[in-house]
This record gives sequence, structure tokens and C-alpha cells, in this order.
Amino acid sequence: MSALPPATDAPPLSTARVVVAIVALALGGFAIGTTEFVTMGVLPDIADGVGVDIPTAGHVISAYALGVVVGAPVIAAMGARLPRRALLVGLMVAFLVGNVLTAVAPGYPTLLGARFLAGLPHGAYFGVASLVAASLVAPRLRGRAVSSVMLGLAVALVAGVPAATWLGQAAGWRSAYWLVVVLAAATVAAVLVVVPSSPGRPEATVRGELGALRRPQVLLTLAVGIVGFGGMFALYSYIAPVVTDVAELSRGTVPVVLLVYGVGGIIGTALAGRLGDWALFRSLVGALLALMVLLAAVAAVAAWVPGLVVGVFLVSVSGSTLAILLQLRLMETAGEAQMLGAALNHAALNLANALGAWVGGLVIAAGLGYRAPSAVGAGLAVAGLVPLAVSAVLRRRERVAPAPAPRQAEAWVPAP
Repeated sequence: MSALPPATDAPPLSTARVVVAIVALALGGFAIGTTEFVTMGVLPDIADGVGVDIPTAGHVISAYALGVVVGAPVIAAMGARLPRRALLVGLMVAFLVGNVLTAVAPGYPTLLGARFLAGLPHGAYFGVASLVAASLVAPRLRGRAVSSVMLGLAVALVAGVPAATWLGQAAGWRSAYWLVVVLAAATVAAVLVVVPSSPGRPEATVRGELGALRRPQVLLTLAVGIVGFGGMFALYSYIAPVVTDVAELSRGTVPVVLLVYGVGGIIGTALAGRLGDWALFRSLVGALLALMVLLAAVAAVAAWVPGLVVGVFLVSVSGSTLAILLQLRLMETAGEAQMLGAALNHAALNLANALGAWVGGLVIAAGLGYRAPSAVGAGLAVAGLVPLAVSAVLRRRERVAPAPAPRQAEAWVPAP
């Protein structure tokens, strides 16, 4: 196990200061989660505002996701040497600028570019924030600290996205992004005031950081996220027609089901921190198995309203638990490039989003109905078990092999 940085003469932080600092970091996650998902809620308004049809306007969602995929590894690798608080502020300022450009975009091409720019800091912010949060608490609490930062993203689905969507529909779609700008500015102020300074790694190099991508365990964990977690997005992407066409509920019920989904995400995110501190790899296996079973169950009972609602809730709990455990696993396996590992998780999850939506759309287009995305999502979860099984075999061999000489680093390794 790698050691933490040597103790300094600085007094330990009080519990209250740690809590406030983590809340400040989570506020950034709340802002990011709001901007990521509010676009879906105001998409018709955006289409009207920039003079394109809705399918074409949907490309702005893809532009943001592409920004996340590109920015997460590049920024995390290039920023590893920088002081962490300064890097957090810089990332949130860049995020703020991207959303300002979104709000003032005069047309569709500039809007696409603005959404791409807004997505660039997404993964890197969570990578840095996770590492800072983990450094503020005792080793036995670090999983919970990381999941607390990610709670900002989960709470955004319940509070931030509905509020921004309502604002965008009532006062114009640009107002939704101005709200995100305000949240980003509040995050910058909060981080500067309450998050302690934290040094970077002066010895880090871009090549060395990206070298984590040569580690088999990192690549396998990314594969689990892209494929296995894609199963959840296969359901989520088509949840509205499942509610209206399969369960035969009114359109007004869709926000209620999405609220249930959001509550499940909060619970799963909080649960993941405790599971990660208890037994990370075993919990990861259990979360993926649970997601597989629950997606298959939703496909089977979707026409029964209580079964659908409970199923969506449990899928969200297991899926959000899986997402946080994947982040903790990447931080564990990335060696000294922990910030890159945490950032890569968000790139993987955005690829999972694209994969799940694409595969779900294929089976619907093939005439298999709106239950089919959940069924194919269960299949993706099964496929995710393959790289996880390979990872388990390698992990067992690594435990048997002689341990290398310890190095001084800031990494932490959760309980096996």
C-alpha cells in the first residue's frame, strides 16, 4: 500500500472545516450535473431558438459528452503538477466560461462549440475534487469522502435539473445556463474560501500520467464502465416511452418517475462510499450483478406500474453505486496518477451513455418495442462482467506475487 504524504506542521482540520470543504467541492458537482442534463429538458426550446429541428439540436448533448471524453484525460494529465486548489478554481472558471458562451451563442455552430468547451473541465474537476476530498479525511473514510463529492451530481438530478428546466421553459432556454453560471461562480468563491491549499506533484509528467493507460487493471476497469454501465443508459435514455407506451401512464407521470430515479441515485451514491471503504472489489462485482438482474426485471415487469417504479428506483441505486465504485477502483489501480484515474471514469461513463442510447435505439428500430432497451441493457451488464472477471484473475495473481518496495506517494488503497 502506498503511503500518504508525510505529516506537516499544519494543524489538522476540524470536522466542521472538512465538511464545509467537501460541500464546496460537491457544489461544483451540482453545477456540472445541472448543465449536463438540463439540455435534455430544454431541447425543444433550444431547437426553436437556434433554428434547427430537435434531432439536430440533440447534437449539442453529444458535443458536451465529447468534451468530457477529450478533456478528462488531457487536462488531468497536464494539470497533475499544479496546486490542487488553484487547479479546481481554474477548471471551474473554464466551466463557467463555457456556459456563458452557451448562454450567448448566436447560432447553432457556436452553440455546438460552446457545449464542447463546457464539457472539457467536467471529468478533470471530479478527478481533482475526489483526490482533494480523500486527502482531507482518515484512510477509512476516503470512499465516503469521494462519494460525498459525487453527491452533488446526484442531487442535481433531483433539484438542479428540474429547477433549471423550469426556468429555461419559463424565461427562455438561455436562462437555464445563466443559472449554471451563477452556480459555477458560487463554487469558485466557496473553493477559494473553504478548501485548504493542496500541493500538486511537481515530479509528474504528462507522459508519466498517461502511462496509467498502459496498466491492464485501469483498462479493464474502464471497459467495465463503458460496457457494463452502458446497460443503465439503455434504460434511462428511453424511460419516457417506457412510462407512456408500456406502462400506459400519462406524460405528466414521466417527471415523477425521473424524480424516483434521481432519489435512487442519491441513495446509491451515498451507499457506494461505505461499500468502497468496506470491500471495494467485492462491492463492485455485486453492484454490476445487481444491475444486470434489475434491468432484466424491469424489462419483464415494465407494464406493471408498481414494478416499473420500484425497478427504476433500484436500477438507479445499483447504477449509481456502480459508478462511484468504478471511480474508486480507477483511483486504486492508477498508481500515482489517481487524479487521472478519477477523471477517466467520467470519460468512460459518457461513452457508456452513448453506447447504451445507441444500442437501445437499435433494438427499438428493429421493432422489438420499448422493453427491449432494458433487456439489452442487462446484456451489456453481463458483457461488463467479462473484463471484471479478467481483472479479478489478475488481481489474484498480483496478490500472490512478491510485493514491490514501497514508494512515497499520496495514493490510497481501499479495503480489498
